[in-house]
Amino acid sequence: METMQLPPLPVDADVYNQAQCPSRLILDRIADKWTTLIIGILSQAEHRRFNELRRMIGGISQKMLTQTLRDLERDGLVKRTIYPEIPPRVEYQLTRLGRTLCGPLASLTQWAHDHMEEVKGAQAAFDAAVRA
Repeated sequence: METMQLPPLPVDADVYNQAQCPSRLILDRIADKWTTLIIGILSQAEHRRFNELRRMIGGISQKMLTQTLRDLERDGLVKRTIYPEIPPRVEYQLTRLGRTLCGPLASLTQWAHDHMEEVKGAQAAFDAAVRA
């Protein structure tokens, strides 16, 4: 097996062990499965309405979608626009900061597609070894 030489990730155990570590705080937000799906969907259009997002994300509850969108808005990643109409129209879009996440998330998505079979193989081998 060929060994790849990669630069190490910048890990400072003292910093990562702190609750206010920037990497931990951001990873807590983007590692959530709903967050990555919402950012991915919002990256494909200029804006989306709440019910449109809900229909596109199978399995998400209204409460979870609302909470995730609020968290993303609080973090400055999503902008919420309310139009004074009857009934009110609310649209969500990525902010400039939110759009900067699209590249790293696209790389992670590509990695998952490229390596899913290897991961499944490793899982099957592990499960077989545990059962033995």
